[in-house]
Amino acid sequence: MAATIERHEFQAEVRQLLELMVHSIYSNKDIFLRELISNASDALDKLRLESLTNSELEVQQDQLVIQLETDQAERTLTISDNGIGMSREEVVAHIGTIAKSGTAEFLKKLKESQSSADLIGQFGVGFYSSFMVADRVELITRRASEDGATRWNSTGDGTYALEEAERSEHGTTIILHLKPEDRENSLFDYTSEWKLREIVKRYSDFINYPIKLRTERKEVDKDEHGKPVEGAIPRTIVENEQLNSQKALWARPKEVVSADEYNQFYRHLSHDWEEPLRTMTLKAEGTFEYQALLFLPRHAPPDLYMREAKRGLQLYVKRVFIMDDCEELLPEYLRFVKGVVDAQDLSLNISREILQKDRHIQFMRKRLVKKVLETLEEMKSDADEDYQVFWREFGRALKEGIYSDHESREKLLDLALFRSTHDPEKLTTLADYVARMPEGQDKIYFLTGENLAALERSPHLEGFKAKGYEVLLMTDAVDEIWIGTMPTFQEKTFQSVAAGDVELAEENKEKREEFATLLAWMGGKLEAHIKEVRVSSRLTSSPACLVSDPNEIPPNLERLMRAMGQEVPAIKRILEVNPDHPLLVRMKAVYQAKPDDPALAEQSELLYGLAVLAEGGDLPDASRFTRLLGELMVKALEEPAPTKAASKKKKSAE
Repeated sequence: MAATIERHEFQAEVRQLLELMVHSIYSNKDIFLRELISNASDALDKLRLESLTNSELEVQQDQLVIQLETDQAERTLTISDNGIGMSREEVVAHIGTIAKSGTAEFLKKLKESQSSADLIGQFGVGFYSSFMVADRVELITRRASEDGATRWNSTGDGTYALEEAERSEHGTTIILHLKPEDRENSLFDYTSEWKLREIVKRYSDFINYPIKLRTERKEVDKDEHGKPVEGAIPRTIVENEQLNSQKALWARPKEVVSADEYNQFYRHLSHDWEEPLRTMTLKAEGTFEYQALLFLPRHAPPDLYMREAKRGLQLYVKRVFIMDDCEELLPEYLRFVKGVVDAQDLSLNISREILQKDRHIQFMRKRLVKKVLETLEEMKSDADEDYQVFWREFGRALKEGIYSDHESREKLLDLALFRSTHDPEKLTTLADYVARMPEGQDKIYFLTGENLAALERSPHLEGFKAKGYEVLLMTDAVDEIWIGTMPTFQEKTFQSVAAGDVELAEENKEKREEFATLLAWMGGKLEAHIKEVRVSSRLTSSPACLVSDPNEIPPNLERLMRAMGQEVPAIKRILEVNPDHPLLVRMKAVYQAKPDDPALAEQSELLYGLAVLAEGGDLPDASRFTRLLGELMVKALEEPAPTKAASKKKKSAE
């Protein structure tokens, strides 16, 4: 006697809703298989759990499996499991929830369930993703401990059918009658073995149960030389190949995983050819459970400082792959960290492809940052050579956190390394710098620029070296940003040696008064380029240098902002001169004797140009500077060198 078929009709809006899910919710068609495998894995979990309280259910772990089969001739893909299965009532309640709720109620619940982590299971949306690739979907299911089975059948056009069916064991079978093959794009042929392998490897490789694919191939007997035996009839070889590895290293105790296994996983994850500097594992239990496996690479990728570069950790939920680059799990300054995070319960959107903003994400982020920084602290203390490698590759990125992560600022400052005038070959920490400060020094002195060699030869350092004050040399663009946000370190304020009016010696009022008239005149001649000219206490051998007003943007930061396309008003700086330098002494004498001498104005321009070049800056008029310098050199060669007798006679006359 034929089974009775019940036909149900979706509400009028459901057809539009299914079309929305098929064409809008999912960005990648391959997702459908991930959803069906995840549902099968959930069914196997439920069977295991129910067997603990139901003695009638006998479950053997090694027999629980998710099976895939294809039929290229009929264009079908079958996904089956021997899990808990569903009764007829559960099929209507779970698979038919969309029809039961109605679109309006469905959308209303979506809006109200922002914190729900089981939207897909609740509404059956993962199952309905099948209609992205199938014209018709059949579902045959039998509830564990029940005899009867139920068949659900729909083309996704607004109706579905229910009838009794036969199934030898509990579990669920889903048969997808695939859409006609796209001859122009074989990437979406879901009867292809390589395509199924690719999807399972990407999204479901770490599912706790074996995912097997029934395959067939023709094989001919071969002789001892490996050649086909003449006249041999090809045999059909049927195999049930497991597609997933089930090796979620982060879910296994660290003591049972070898270093080689971690290294191989890192290479697979990062496509790096070397071993990582450090491997970090993290496991959180309690109300919110998750595991993490993180790696510190040995080398920085070429795109580490490119805006368009992708960053973030791989995110799994219950071993199901969700996304490659989850930026929310780590701050940008830790973008070099590679790894995976697997959460047991997480708020995802309806397609499982985008994270909802919630406290769980922030909680994991905080713990992950703490773990990474603690690992760096240990490496800095116990393996200085490894830390030097890390800092050379990633120090610039880590310093971004000093101004962006206020909560971790102190730890990051302790981790930071700098070049300094103390030892040109060795990096130093801020703590070591402060420990070396001589009595009387109350500031942490630093100098920023684009080139280390230029900084080491900078005239700004002369007075500080003479006083025995160590100066930090900073060449990263980010240094200009973070140091402006740092008021103190160990109660010591930061002071740029190229900014402000530093007093390294007792104020010499006589020198200031002696040069006051000349410097005022020079300031007028150079007013297009500088704010003022003043006597310096930081110069010992150079004739002049440029310094910044402490209330103005530093020149290095100004260049950086212009390079980023930001409009920055022209900023005039202060020209400081060395009153003991022979050039300034001579200029003062000439000015006193002949203040309108045209050569004096040219000398002032050259002096300003020398100060610009000394710090690696750009001359306002390079061609004019070159011409003036050339003319000066010619004059110097034209004037005969004074003899010793003439020099002695001139000195006696004076």
